Amino acid sequence: MAEQLKEHEDKSTYRVQGFSCANCAGKFENNVKKLPNVEDAKVNFGASKIYVYGEATIEELEKAGSFENLKVSPDKPPKQSSTEEETKEEKVPFYKKYSTVLFSALFMAFGFLSMFVNGSDNVVTALLFIASMLVGGVSLLKTGLQNLVRFEFDMRTLMTIAVIGGVIIGEWAEVSVVVILFAISEELERFSMDQARKSIQSLMDIAPNKAIVKRFGQETTVHVDEIVVGDTMIVKPGQKIAMDGVILNGSSSINQAAITGESVPVEKTEADEVFAGTLNEEGHLEVKVTKLVDDTTLAKIIHLVEEAQAERAPSQAFVDRFAKYYTPIIMVIAALVAVLPPLFFGASWDTWVYQGLAVLVVGCPCALVISTPISIVSAIGNAAKQGVLIKGGIYLEEIGGLKAMAFDKTGTLTKGVPVVTNIELVDQEADEKEVLKKVSALENRSQHPLASAILKTADEKMIDYQTVEINDFTSITGKGIQGDIDGSTYYVGSPNLFNELTMNKLDPTVKEKVQALQNEGKTVLIAGTKENVELILAVADEVRDASQSVIEKLHRAGVEKTVMLTGDNANTAQAIGKQVGVTDVRSELLPQDKLEVIRSLRDSHKQVAMIGDGVNDAPALAASTVGIAMGGAGTDTALETADVALMGDDLEKLPFLVRLSRKTLNTIKGNITFAIAIKVAALLLVIPGWLTLWIAILSDMGATVLVALNSMRLMRVKEKE
Repeated sequence: MAEQLKEHEDKSTYRVQGFSCANCAGKFENNVKKLPNVEDAKVNFGASKIYVYGEATIEELEKAGSFENLKVSPDKPPKQSSTEEETKEEKVPFYKKYSTVLFSALFMAFGFLSMFVNGSDNVVTALLFIASMLVGGVSLLKTGLQNLVRFEFDMRTLMTIAVIGGVIIGEWAEVSVVVILFAISEELERFSMDQARKSIQSLMDIAPNKAIVKRFGQETTVHVDEIVVGDTMIVKPGQKIAMDGVILNGSSSINQAAITGESVPVEKTEADEVFAGTLNEEGHLEVKVTKLVDDTTLAKIIHLVEEAQAERAPSQAFVDRFAKYYTPIIMVIAALVAVLPPLFFGASWDTWVYQGLAVLVVGCPCALVISTPISIVSAIGNAAKQGVLIKGGIYLEEIGGLKAMAFDKTGTLTKGVPVVTNIELVDQEADEKEVLKKVSALENRSQHPLASAILKTADEKMIDYQTVEINDFTSITGKGIQGDIDGSTYYVGSPNLFNELTMNKLDPTVKEKVQALQNEGKTVLIAGTKENVELILAVADEVRDASQSVIEKLHRAGVEKTVMLTGDNANTAQAIGKQVGVTDVRSELLPQDKLEVIRSLRDSHKQVAMIGDGVNDAPALAASTVGIAMGGAGTDTALETADVALMGDDLEKLPFLVRLSRKTLNTIKGNITFAIAIKVAALLLVIPGWLTLWIAILSDMGATVLVALNSMRLMRVKEKE
């Protein structure tokens, strides 16, 4: 049902202000689902949004909130939604923003003063404390009473019963303190969640709202909403790029840290892709716009991160289920504490009713409920700023438990671009530059992928070559190429080609050199004529500089098995596998073979990650526990299909990802353990009768604040520690 609704045409998204707690958000979601024309609804607490499937007015949605200060507005694109509204909110004076808490505290202070001067039984004292309760607890009491009428039990219901019970038994002072501390606790909880959300909202302010566009020969500054695909955008040195595009003219160093997390600027020139939100450090650029503002890579990142925050992690789902049964159980325990001692042991009703009320207060699940969402939002937001896009809390948690990782070779462990690694003259009388000149003249006609590596080497050595005439050139399928140069037929090709040309009489020394290079995992080419072999070239897909250190770090982090998957022959695969340090190498694999390897790894290790390019490795990525795509910033496919996308081609992000996941898991477990432990400790004070409303609310408030602060530490986890 939920999956079907996700595709529903009547889906509307609204931003919500005023969520004081995760529990309130869940209640709001349930209330919206009950609206007459609403088929389904889903609250994204992390992003402060609600997705409504069906029809509902703003007034209906705000009424469904059933608590004060809730404001609902239609969702706007990230570029419009964050800055202006939040700036206005931040400009609200402190005394206005927290006026209810301040006035409540003021009445309470006068109440204590009156109690000191007039006594606790004085009517003025009582009225001042009641005023403090009503001012500070109006939202609490309103929601709590509504819940009582509907037989809905949450933390506000518990607090409302405790407040009413405290008033009935005459504990004016303590109840007023409980009310104001609960209000402060909710404000702190809201503040903590807002701080976590800002890790995402800060992404929204990366790209400028305006850009210089060249139209009809004139340069005009326009809002990004008015820019269309095909426009030419002018980006001056020191300016941020406002839209995704391709460079038409100019070259520059582009700081892409905001998108890919790369600390070093990247050199870009004509035909290279640039992203919105990145910084042009040096040159003057003309950029052809390729995407509308809502389709830029940055906009997709923000959207996907917000969607990720809505996905409940396994630990959060557990806490939600636990809290559902926890609150009624606490109410039963509180009732038993209040009733059993007076009924069966002749104890004082006032004393044990008071203890029962304290149990209600200490039993509030605030810290428990908030323990997971702040952690997940903080971690996902931090990862996004480091250039790692995690698509949901479930993947964030699963990464920490990975025991096996499979890596596609080409473009992942290697750079994916062949380069010439060895040039060895066989004919010592020949001139290396002259031989390379002939080779380049032939290769310039070739369509083979290795040709580009040879031509690049020729350019680096500043060799001036002339392309052979088309009529003088022949491609020998699967073996090499030949062409007529200076009146003789010249060949460039595999050792097998020269074995045929020389009637299997290839010089033993040449064979030995070829074999040695092939054992290193390199592709070997020979150049020369039928009569005279002149040059041996070795070409290889270069291993990334970071590959070996990343594999080592992963092994140290507890990843038991690292497997390299490739379609290369066994010799090449083994050579590269040994170089990077993986524990296993699987070679000569087709896409379906890679899929089978992933399935077998899941059978033996349960949790397996697949790291690939997000396109060719799609079946294997889908079959893995967590699919991780390299270079997500450049491919929409990777952003759409992978569970995790490394926005830059940086393998160094993998150890950071594992560390962040494990810290998140440990933080969540620590939060839950601490929240439960502090409540158990406070509840044990009931046995000697030492539990007071003051201790109860302080333990609950303290646990909530400490859990929130502990969760927010995840925003400061760095890539290298």
